[in-house]
Amino acid sequence: MMKLIAAALAATSLGACATITRGTTQAFEVKTTPGGAEVQTSNGLYCKTTPCVFPNVARNSNFTVTITKPGYKTVTTNVTNENRGGGTANLAGNILVGGLIGIGVDASNGSLQDLVPNPLEVVLEPETAPAAVPAAAPVAATPAATGSSGS
Repeated sequence: MMKLIAAALAATSLGACATITRGTTQAFEVKTTPGGAEVQTSNGLYCKTTPCVFPNVARNSNFTVTITKPGYKTVTTNVTNENRGGGTANLAGNILVGGLIGIGVDASNGSLQDLVPNPLEVVLEPETAPAAVPAAAPVAATPAATGSSGS
């Protein structure tokens, strides 16, 4: 009987474990307006054209995203992580069920975290056109000399 109770408690504890229910990675999405921008991250991810999704990014990552598109200003944004929604619920589940080991594992491997912002949505600004050089004032025409040629 004790083995059955222990197994039931263990199963309940695992159900609240973020490592199992959420995993240690998540999809990270980048959208731009207009689309078709190139994305490069400081952790080695690359996308040739937006919109794009990077499927397996560690939930506890911190990195920089650089977005470029010809004719538009380059945008650099920091992506961090925080304890949100599902991670907080899983942490509460571990606390309620008494899963101290689960709390330690979840806290150390990042499964309680979510990447922020995600999706990353950026409106690209056109590069400013170089200032136009004012045209020179028109030169006033001088009246042609009138006279008769004498012969």
